Amino acid sequence: MNLAEKRVLMVIAPQNFRDEEFEEPRRILQEAGASVTVASARATAKGMFGTTVRPDLTLDKVRVDDYDAVIFVGGSGAATYFEDERALAIAKDAAKKGKKVGAICIAPVILANAGLLEGKRATVWDGDFARRLKEKGAKYTGKPVEVDGNIITANGPAAAKEFGKVIARELGLGR
Repeated sequence: MNLAEKRVLMVIAPQNFRDEEFEEPRRILQEAGASVTVASARATAKGMFGTTVRPDLTLDKVRVDDYDAVIFVGGSGAATYFEDERALAIAKDAAKKGKKVGAICIAPVILANAGLLEGKRATVWDGDFARRLKEKGAKYTGKPVEVDGNIITANGPAAAKEFGKVIARELGLGR
């Protein structure tokens, strides 16, 4: 699989993003040849298990036109973006422009709050988060990874590797 020329933006929380939900998809996408850019609300981000990342840019500098896909990484810190106007605008803009938009763990709530999951099949970390998706009109499936049109959602750390593979495939160069 070769994703050369494909550009992916991964949005991580400044605190408590889920390390493997960031690392696995990023590794898979990079190995496939995609260029991965990392954005966050601050200049340094720290994962739940200690991974420290210096994002390439802050959310206010994101230009959706520069990317083929926008992926929101989960972990408890993703809740920071549930009502964040910039994060919601990035998600809406990417969807409006026909980009692939993905989210894993609790991050699909960001997509739901941006109005992107209404009438769409989606998955999310269980419990209260599934309820939140349903309240915004999503058809919650509970699958590890779900694809509906240009929207790709995954339900947590155990699905991180599959999530990465599905994003690569959905970018159009997979087999």
